[in-house]
Amino acid sequence: MIDEPVALPLDVSDLTIDAEARVRRTILPNGMRVLTENIPGMRSASIGFWVQVGSRDEDPVRFGSTHFLEHLLFKGTPTRSALDIASAFDAIGADNNALTGKEQTCYYARVRDRDLTTALRILVDMIVSSVLDAHEFELERGVILEELAMASDDPEDVVHERFATLVYPHAALGRPIGGTAETISAVERDQVWEHYRRWYSPSRIVCTVAGAVDHDALVGELSRLLELVGWTDSAPVVPRRSTERAPLPYRAASGVLAKHTEQENIVLGVPGIVRTDDRAYAMSVLHAVLGSGMSSRLFQQVRERRGLAYSVYSFGDAYSDGGSFGVYVGCQPGKAAEAIRVIRGELSDIASEGITEEELVRGRGQVAGASALRMEDSYARMGRLGRSEIGAGEFLTMDASLRKLEKVTCAQVQELAASLLAEPLSVSAVGPLSQEDLQLG
Repeated sequence: MIDEPVALPLDVSDLTIDAEARVRRTILPNGMRVLTENIPGMRSASIGFWVQVGSRDEDPVRFGSTHFLEHLLFKGTPTRSALDIASAFDAIGADNNALTGKEQTCYYARVRDRDLTTALRILVDMIVSSVLDAHEFELERGVILEELAMASDDPEDVVHERFATLVYPHAALGRPIGGTAETISAVERDQVWEHYRRWYSPSRIVCTVAGAVDHDALVGELSRLLELVGWTDSAPVVPRRSTERAPLPYRAASGVLAKHTEQENIVLGVPGIVRTDDRAYAMSVLHAVLGSGMSSRLFQQVRERRGLAYSVYSFGDAYSDGGSFGVYVGCQPGKAAEAIRVIRGELSDIASEGITEEELVRGRGQVAGASALRMEDSYARMGRLGRSEIGAGEFLTMDASLRKLEKVTCAQVQELAASLLAEPLSVSAVGPLSQEDLQLG
């Protein structure tokens, strides 16, 4: 029985992470890491290629290039056009896409077991051999500008972006992942090409597969494909992002973006925990009790008992050297001040008085149930492998994770809440009210 995380050292080329759960890792001579989890009885598999680059790694003048590049890798290689790539995925019924985060990028597909090799070949071709055609570049610039315009029409999205900018004004974590209309309009194809060639190398890439997968066969086919494209030079793995750096400076701030909307959209937040913090399990229970689910304090106090809002929830972001913890609420302008007062009251109450034993049991049950259900999906398991390898550098089985969750106590949750709320509260708002109207100070 494994209760502690299994370390994933970068100087061990072959590793059986969990024999019972059939989790293995191989580091290829070129530095690419391959992790698989074989799930008996499953007739599908999810495959992802994780690149150790995110929006925080960009040129501060041309930010948005990582997300731009994510789009462009679907637009053609020397042997496949954009239509060829789309048609090849459609022909096997793949659920495929990509995502850009602040610290990594991932390209993935979920397919039938018989089509895993096909998906592998398409994804390798995209990642290794994209041409970033100039015509496609300009077409996709327009698509991304439309995507940014769509996001700017969503005040909930805008208020979260502005919150990050407020509290990390001089750090890359505070910049929007997709860039801005100005930076995307100004960036040139050669600049994105340079970004591609700099960051997309085998020693920065992790391949993860979960489901109906044979580890040795996958490693063999991937090695063959990489040899065909010349990715064969021996190279050490690029170290993971350091989790021992000093936490990013977090600025307490408040700000309002005046905008004609039917609701006032508000985020209240404080510095959170970093990705590898031991208090992550207590944090998950805190979210369950405070702002996740229909029985949470915020849902009951803000929505059910007072009718102040339709949407209210807590959230958290955790990175290698920083994080945030906060609450979002969207409500009619006339109810905004009261909503803020109630939210702050609930935050203060948990910090000073803690949570009840009943809330603890319910919160642990909510997190455990949601986690177990999520792990029924090969995509979620593929993602867990990727985040474990490229982020934490350790792997914890589902059962061990649930046992750690069961050890969370009321005192730990209160201690965490008190620690978080000891920091000055920051407030971001988007809507028709002014800072004075909201009494943000």
